[in-house]
Order: sequence, then C-alpha cells, then structure tokens
Amino acid sequence: MTDTKPMAGKTAIVTGASKGIGAATAKSLAANGVHVILVARDVKALEAVEDQIHAGGGTSTIAPIDLTESDAVVRLAKAVTGRWDAIDFLVLSAAYLPELSPLTQIDPKQFSQALLTNVSATQALLAAFDPALKRAEAGRVIGLTSSVGASPRAFWSAYGSSKAAFDNLLECYAAEVEKISNVRVAIIDPGATRTAMRERAFPGEDPSTVKPPEDVARRILTLLSDGFDTGYRERIENADG
Repeated sequence: MTDTKPMAGKTAIVTGASKGIGAATAKSLAANGVHVILVARDVKALEAVEDQIHAGGGTSTIAPIDLTESDAVVRLAKAVTGRWDAIDFLVLSAAYLPELSPLTQIDPKQFSQALLTNVSATQALLAAFDPALKRAEAGRVIGLTSSVGASPRAFWSAYGSSKAAFDNLLECYAAEVEKISNVRVAIIDPGATRTAMRERAFPGEDPSTVKPPEDVARRILTLLSDGFDTGYRERIENADG
C-alpha cells in the first residue's frame, strides 16, 4: 500500500516541541507523513505530544534535553545523525522569556538564560545539523522570532536583544549556505498567539482574542511544503487582521 501522506519520508527536528507552537507544528508535520524528532526539557509533556502524534497515525521520536547544557546539542546531533543521514527540516521554536523589566533592572540570571536558549543554542544547533541539512534534497530551516527583536520596545530589552541576535544568526547562516547548498532559511514572527509565553507577558489579555498555535503551525507546514527563497521573512497576523 502506498503512503499517500504528502511529506512521507521526510525527517524534521522541532525544538520547543513540548507545548505551544512547537507542539502544534510537530503534530502538523507528523500528520503529513514527516517523522518528527521532538526536542524539549519536559519528558512528560513530550510523551503527551508523542502520544497524540501516534494516535493520529504519525511517527516521532522524543529527545528530552536541555539545550542550554554545555554538551546537549552535541549529544543530540550524535544521537540523531546516528539514525538519520539527512534532516529535511529544522524548526527552531524553543525560546526563553525573561521577566519584563527596565533595562537597568534586568535579572542577570534570567538574561543569561535567554542568551543561552535563544542565541547560543541556536548557533550550536545550526552548526551541529548543518551537514545533515546539506545532505537533504532540500534542507529547510525555520526560526520563530519576535517583533521586539527588530522593533525595540520598552521593558522588553532582555528578550528583544536575544531575538535580535537570533535573527542575525539565521540571516548570516542563510547567506553563507545559499550558494553552496540547497539549504534555505526563513524567519517567521508568529505574532500574537495563544501560548504560555504570551500569557506570562500579557496576563490580563483575553486568550480568545489571539490566534491558537495551530494557525501558526498550518502556515509553517505550507511554507515547508511549498518551499521558500532563502532569507524569507513573514509575520503571521490574526485571522481578523
């Protein structure tokens, strides 16, 4: 029997896959035939996502690691490339949001965590999986950013500066690989989305006024299915604009 799922045979790594946009994206990819490697710290949450994927007829592998640990990405890459020669898709969804505060009152530990998660881990992931992405027929990288990375906002300096660096890393990588490989890179700003991170940042907001993570996941799926030019950037607005 022929597998009719449109993306059957592809393999993806999704970071931050235990909840929110990462989980929704992982489930969407799996439903379309992609074998998804689920990366996050929370084992139980990853197992719950995997159960939903398997219940829907998809396949996945959980990789419970803390990306900020010194050798975590190296261990992840060794385990993954030992089983899969090529990685078709890398979706960078993991992020850490420090408490919002004036620049003069940034908590040093939280700022360090943001830089480790949003910047250092991103560089390490791109470096570690660059060979596997290049071995794919058309390797694709999608990084999820925030508008505060490009448009500074009061009290968001800790998170915004880490996302500005995140964007810069992806844009540099995109330019470096464009002419020597089939790897293409896109940066997606999901906009206002119903996630735990959004709830922390805007505790008084009615969650029903912003789109669910599944809306973002559908757009990511379309981009990975249809393809995009390297350096592509998009902000996903609410359905009502």
